[in-house]
Formats: sequence, structure tokens, C-alpha cells
Amino acid sequence: MVQYYDSVKWVHTVDWSHILQGDANEQWTAFATILRNLEARYIPKKDPNQNRKKAPWMSWKAVRLVNKKHRLYNKYKNKYHPAYMKASREADIEIRRAKRNFEKKLSEKIDTDRKSFYTYVRNRSHAKSSIGPLFTDNQVPIEQDKMAEEFNKYFTSVFTIEDTANVPTAAPSFRGTDNDRLCDIQIDRSLVRKSLDSLRIDKAPGADSMSPRVLAELKDEITTPLTRIMQCSLASGVVPDDWKIANVTPIYKGGTRSQTSNYRPISLTSQLCRLFESIVRDYIVAHLETNELVSGTQHGFRKGGSCLSNLLHFLDQVTRSIEEDECVDVIYLDFAKAFDKVPHGRLMEKLDKHGIGGKVWNWIKEWLRDRSQRVYVNGYYSKWKPVTSGVPQGSVLGPILFLIFINDLECGLINPVFKFADDSKLVAKVNNRHDRDLLQSDLEQLKEWSDTWQVPFNTSKCKVMHIGRKNHEFHYSMDNQNLEIVTEQRDLGVQLTADLKPSTQCQKAYKKASRVLGMIGRTFSYKSRDIMVRLYKSLVRPHLEFCITAWSPYYKKDKELLERVQHRFTRMLPGLRTLSYADRLQSLGLWSLEERRNRADLLEVFRMYKGWSRISFDSMFAFSNVTVTRGHTAKITKNRCRLDVRRHFFSERVIDRWNRLPQHIIDSVTLNGFKSGLERLRSASIGYFTDP
Repeated sequence: MVQYYDSVKWVHTVDWSHILQGDANEQWTAFATILRNLEARYIPKKDPNQNRKKAPWMSWKAVRLVNKKHRLYNKYKNKYHPAYMKASREADIEIRRAKRNFEKKLSEKIDTDRKSFYTYVRNRSHAKSSIGPLFTDNQVPIEQDKMAEEFNKYFTSVFTIEDTANVPTAAPSFRGTDNDRLCDIQIDRSLVRKSLDSLRIDKAPGADSMSPRVLAELKDEITTPLTRIMQCSLASGVVPDDWKIANVTPIYKGGTRSQTSNYRPISLTSQLCRLFESIVRDYIVAHLETNELVSGTQHGFRKGGSCLSNLLHFLDQVTRSIEEDECVDVIYLDFAKAFDKVPHGRLMEKLDKHGIGGKVWNWIKEWLRDRSQRVYVNGYYSKWKPVTSGVPQGSVLGPILFLIFINDLECGLINPVFKFADDSKLVAKVNNRHDRDLLQSDLEQLKEWSDTWQVPFNTSKCKVMHIGRKNHEFHYSMDNQNLEIVTEQRDLGVQLTADLKPSTQCQKAYKKASRVLGMIGRTFSYKSRDIMVRLYKSLVRPHLEFCITAWSPYYKKDKELLERVQHRFTRMLPGLRTLSYADRLQSLGLWSLEERRNRADLLEVFRMYKGWSRISFDSMFAFSNVTVTRGHTAKITKNRCRLDVRRHFFSERVIDRWNRLPQHIIDSVTLNGFKSGLERLRSASIGYFTDP
């Protein structure tokens, strides 16, 4: 603690105006040198192998008592000696107390620090996940010290070699004046300090080796020099060298672990550069939204947009068509290494056409130029290799840049496209050969777009799903290759089937939630109510309710399957096993999953009603013209449906329950106020949220 205050005092006395001279790179070098010297001087290094490894839950008091027990045994050589038995009893009590407190802290911080939780899980588990082993094409194993080089060789092989001599001209999206263009950003101390306050200390440092914990502890002292460095970097367009390098970690995606192609590269970049990126990102997002530059079909990385809004918009149109006895063909598009293949020259062209220029445009161009990366695997680093294309996966600015790059994907298409970042699907009503030819022409135009902007589609992973009782099941092709026809497809984490029934997704959610619940049961020794309820709400229930409004089950067997997970959880807790399910829920303060699904429906309607969703209220509902009946003033017209897939879809099943809400709940100003009103309504009207 004394060393900490000494370090803070020392940094506070630094004359930054004298030290920070030259361009942004020189200023950063001086700043980083001071912080690294400070870390080497005041932060002690600990060799993890120096002492015997102890259990993570062992407190120092428990360690001392265990050592005392061992000393007494060595002294008396008799496990029945009163002194040894007393010390052993005290050590066991303290170990149990330490473990209980450790698990309680893990559960209390589960929403903000999941890294510690999964470290504890891996410590208790006998199954260890690892990267590799890797094999060559001839099935020869690759040595541990060469795996990093093999990964970096593959990750850099997918980069695009841009045709800079023929950069196409993008269609102008920005229609404002030059004064409305985003050319400069105002960076002050308050903005930098706000970004430092949001710094996560549990994150890994980037290639500059600056620990987020050290930065967070010194945020008062480093706000001023950071503000000066960021202002200089933006004004001059010079990006510090440390901000353009990245340590890449391979993340396993699926398939065999022995192939590098089954891993995704995630870049660990400078934490302070990420703070500056977040400031630039916020200005760009505000510029795009204010001028309505982003296509309405894009739901990713936008306020009010989510996987749920994408699926609801998509399924609403599909179920409407099926209800009218029309056929629908859905083309699931897949970009080949989309984030890694974005050509920088073409990206800068599109940024200019979106009204981004001046200092901001120059800084982004310099930030993308001359980047390099290395891969870290199992304690070994690869050599540095240049990054010639793409936006870094794991960066803050990368996603919004990619969103701008594919913003004009659907321009000129006849049929609508639904996008969430790079996940896109083309949807069309196909009732005859003419409709099929129109959809095929859209595919050809998409292929032409990908050739022009040098972001190819992975044709082998593009799929076709035929929906509708009388579907002709036409074939489609892209780049002279027939697209695979599927009856089941994973769409933004939800398993959709051609019959649009939710049973497959229910089974998937049940299996995943059951595995997590089993993991918690095996890992935690003390299953007190407060610990288990926190873990259940944070880790288990989200699997049962992910985008639930889009695929809410309506068959009894599916409802019971999902509810079975919560049944099992409530029976795990001591003292509740003999009670009924309803009494167990009441004792724990939980709702049944059926009630929560119906509550989620009302919350989503309220977001649309208030204009907080990417989906407009009018596109999915119509206000009722009947004004003589009792009730609130925002009643929705009820439609007659002949098919279950439409009758039980969100935009139809929620109407009756929404229309029965009292006026004071509809008039809630905030979402939390609406939630509180629903809770009071449930207490006053038993069974309001249960299905008939």
C-alpha cells in the first residue's frame, strides 16, 4: 500500500508539458516509458512457480492453520493427539469458511467478472480445453513452439490484395452540407476521464503490455497527458506505433481442433488506443444516426437493434406470407472471412461518401495503415507479420467500420435483405418461375457487388431454405455453384426450421442450459440460496430466454421441456426439495418461465410503442379504431389467423394481453417503470401472465 501511494505521488509530480514533446508517436513513447519504469519500480514481480500452488479459495488464515496442523503432526506423530485434533478441527472449519466466502464472492461478481468464475470452473474440472494439437496436411503433428507461427501464417494468408488501381466510386449516402460532415472531434479531459472510468481491469493487456489495472489506478494522474496525446494524434493524423500492433489469440469455432481454419483470430490491442477508438466510434455512430445514413435493414451495432429485432422483423414478414398461403425462399449469405478481407482503400472511399472526412478520415486511414500482428499460443509468440486488409477483430472501431462498408449491400436488389453485421439473409416470395428468376438475379447482383468491393462470399456455406406448404423448391446458384438446400439453419443463435416450429430450438436451449446447470452443481460445494439464484439468473436462464420473443414455444411438450430446467434447479437447493414447484418459486422470488416469456412479449411491445426499438410499432401492429370499450388508449387490432405459426407468433399472441393492461402501466415513462407496473399487476391478478 505504501508503494502504491509512493507511485501515485511520483506520477502526480511529473511535468507532462515538458516531457510530451514532438509528434503523437514521440509523446506516446515518452508517456509509455514513464509508466513502464513506474511499473518496474513499484510493482513487485511474482513467480507463480516459486511457492507451492494453493487452492484458489484458500485464505492466508486457512494456510496458516493447515501449516500449524502439519507442524503438530510432525511433532507428535499421532493423529489422535488432543493438540493435533484441535488444530485439525480449526483448519477444517476455516477451510470451509474460506471456500464458502470465495464462492459467494464469485456469485456476487458474476455479472462483471466471469473470468474468475470460469477460472474456478476449470480448476475444479478434470477436462482441460486447449488449443490444438495441430497437424499438417500430411497428418504430421506440429511442435508446440511452432503452433503460433502456423496460426499466424494462416491468419495472414486470408488478407485481401487490393486492386488499388481500380478503386470503384461508391454511391453518395451523405446528402448534407460540408458543415455537416464529420471532420473533427472535440477531445477534452472530461471525455477522456469518462472513458478511463469505463476501463475493465479484468481485461488482458495489449501488445504494449500496459495493464488495465495499473491504468485504472492512475486514471486521475494520466488523464491530462492522455488528453494531450489524443488531441495531438487526431490533429496531426499520426498514430503511435504501439496502437497499430496486436497480439492475436486463436479462438476455437468448431470442427476438429487440429486445423487452423477452425479458429478465429481475436486481436488484443492497446487498451488506451481502445479508449480513443471508443471516442471516435461514438462520434461516428452519432453522425450516422443523426443523418439517417445506415440502412434500416441493419440491426447490428445500432441503438435499438439486436439479434431479437432482426429475427422479429424477419419472421413477421415470413409468417405473414405463409398465412396468406404464399411460399418463401430464404438465402442465408456467408462472407468469407469478412472482417479480415475488407480492403482499406475501398473502405476509405465509403467513409468519404458517408460524410466522414478531414481529421477523422485521416486518422482512421493512418490507424489502418502499416499494422502488424503476432500470435500467442501456449507461451510462445510467432514472428510479426504485416496486416494488409481488414478491420481488427476485437477492436472497438472495427465493427462500425464494417457496418459502413456493407451498408450498400442491398442497393438495387428487388427483394429485401436482413442484416446483423456480416450475417445477412435474402428473403423473397417465390410462387412461380418468374419470382425465382428475380431472386436469382438478386444473387447475381450480390456476386457482382462482392467482386467490385473485393469481399467474396463463401458459396459453400451459403444455404437455401424453402418455406411454405406448396413451395416449388427451386434451385439457386452463385458463382456457378448450386447453393445447398437445408431444412434447418442456425440464425443469429436461434435454430430455425422450414416448418417454423420452435421444437428444435427448445431442445437446443434445454440441452445447453442443462449442461451449464450441471457444471454449477459440480463446481460449487455450498449451494446456498443467494449463491445459486445469482448463478442461475446469470448463467442458466439466459440460455432458455435468448431471443425468446422470436421463438416462444406454444406446444405443451416444449413448454414443459424448458420448465424442466427450472424444476431441476429449484430442487437442488437445500430445504426446498419436498415443496411443490409453485412454492419453491415463491420461496426463491422467481417467476415461472412461461410467465417470463409473456412478460418479455409485453416489454418488447412497450419498446416499440415508445420508439426504442429498431422495429417501428406501425410496421407490426395497427391501433384499434374502437373507442367505446373500457381500457387504455393504445389498444391493438386483433387479426384472425388460420395457421398456428402465425397465430402463435409474437405480433399476434401478445395482442390480447397488451389490450388488457391498465392505462397507468401503458403511460409509464421508463422501461423500469413499466416492469414495476407489471410486477404489481402480477401480484394483484394471479395468473395474468400464464397461458390459458
